[in-house]
Amino acid sequence: MNKGILGFIGLGNMGRPMATRLLNAGWDVIVYDLDEAAVQALVQGGAQPAQSVVDVANKASTVLLSLPNPAIVQTVAQELATGKLSKRVVDFSTIGPGAAVKVAEILGKNDCTYIDCPVSGGVPGATAGTLALMVSCPTALHEQLLPLLQILGKPIHVGEKPGQAQTAKLANNLLSAAAIAISSEAMAMAVKGGLDPRVMLEVINAGSGRNSATQDKFPRSILPGTFDYGFGTGLAYKDVRLCIDEAEQLGVPMVVGAAVREMLAITNSVYGADSDYTSICRVVESWAGVEIRG
Repeated sequence: MNKGILGFIGLGNMGRPMATRLLNAGWDVIVYDLDEAAVQALVQGGAQPAQSVVDVANKASTVLLSLPNPAIVQTVAQELATGKLSKRVVDFSTIGPGAAVKVAEILGKNDCTYIDCPVSGGVPGATAGTLALMVSCPTALHEQLLPLLQILGKPIHVGEKPGQAQTAKLANNLLSAAAIAISSEAMAMAVKGGLDPRVMLEVINAGSGRNSATQDKFPRSILPGTFDYGFGTGLAYKDVRLCIDEAEQLGVPMVVGAAVREMLAITNSVYGADSDYTSICRVVESWAGVEIRG
């Protein structure tokens, strides 16, 4: 892939470390975000500041997006579609299959190709370059993008149509949230029954109950009581809602998934959208009358 100027729009918890990795790998990156402080932090690392979304579209042939919800992605896509240079938009956002199809249609009117590419791995993965990148776009285009995407993690080509990668991401995020919810219940029972939480985690992780929450999120963010894994409750709630909605449209029952959605709704209500989604455990702790700490 030719190293032209990359555009990067959306410098939040995920976007900032991803853009930083691209800069450190020698790419020229022009950045834009409504948060001027976030822009300046990247400028200090060598990025060029953009004045607007259209400014990015006029200067970068490939534009990368890391945005919080479908409405914002669609608004940005409409602005990008008026640009003079942008020909490819790689979207790292989680917006759901339906929105991905709409964004592809918006960009296609200006002969701009949409690459559906949500990511998984949280802030730690974005920082370390170990994200899982689910990619749906024409196979030849995926191969062209590999040198870029591999800087950020492991790209997995899941299909050629917009929305297919979104489906993969929603399923993954449902499992991630479900792992925290059910592990919180099991750990609360163990601790209230007199077991040391670290010993209980050792048991689970040596056995058939191990999962991403017990292997990573509990040791990193729950046992220390920091609840700072790096993914907001509001975003997790949005993703799981999108997943349940998509499953309903496909005629797939989501009995357990619906319970996970309710747990996130409660967590969002009690601790706020800006809390970390590991705060699901705080809800369980409050109900159980116990704290799960190392």
